[in-house]
Amino acid sequence: MNRSLLSQQTRTDAGLAAVLRVAVGRLARRLRAQRPDASLSLGQTAVLFTLARHGQMTPGALAEHEKVQPPSMTRIIAALEARSLVRRTPHPDDRRQQLVDLTDAGREMVREDQRSREMWLARRLAELSPEEKDTLRAAARILEQLSQA
Repeated sequence: MNRSLLSQQTRTDAGLAAVLRVAVGRLARRLRAQRPDASLSLGQTAVLFTLARHGQMTPGALAEHEKVQPPSMTRIIAALEARSLVRRTPHPDDRRQQLVDLTDAGREMVREDQRSREMWLARRLAELSPEEKDTLRAAARILEQLSQA
């Protein structure tokens, strides 16, 4: 996009929001395309990453974290379990509950996914000038702050 046109579009908060929405969405799609195993749904991939980040969780906690209904989470867990990417174990304090955790294969899939996406992004970043990278470093902090709001 032409820099002066982009500058005009981002002068207002509404214009900046529109440009960011499109750019972040496009980048997210490009990163999703780098997934080494596209046979997993985005929901399944999200559960693997959540377990990698937060450790074992109950199905209910996973459903709440991923903002899906419990029956949907049950289907996601069953599909991941069928592929030996997660396992269920009895909850140590509540016999009515189970805990879901990554298997070694699940952990390796998460690591490979992260490596693949980060390598793609690192190649794109290598094309940028030092000044552009500095700008992105500052923007990354701000985007992280926005994502937590």
